[in-house]
Amino acid sequence: MTHTAHAHHDAVLRARVALLGSQTLPARQEVAAYRVLAQVSPLAYLPLLTVALYEYSRQDFAHLPETALALRAEAVGAARRMYCLEPTRGPLLLTALDRYREQLVLSEPVQEELDALDREMAACAIGCR
Repeated sequence: MTHTAHAHHDAVLRARVALLGSQTLPARQEVAAYRVLAQVSPLAYLPLLTVALYEYSRQDFAHLPETALALRAEAVGAARRMYCLEPTRGPLLLTALDRYREQLVLSEPVQEELDALDREMAACAIGCR
């Protein structure tokens, strides 16, 4: 096993132990753990990462709109990477897009960006893309 593989394996183990611990994790640590675990088990952890990123943006970065917007964009990206046939993908992606749009409106968006989001949200409402 290479040093890189060992480090990756250690990060996965640390993330799993953190999530299995008896105490509630701060949003920052929860997001960090889900980011690691989504790399090795996307089917299980991308939905959890999507939700955790929103909570992190809302709890810790409400006063920093640019950071909150970046976290919500990451949540949209995680939801987009979910397996298309996953039954929760459509509703979760729609929710992530809506929350991203909500934050984007607060930061003087370009109208084309809003229009693109609206089109994607409409497509999500119809079905999995």
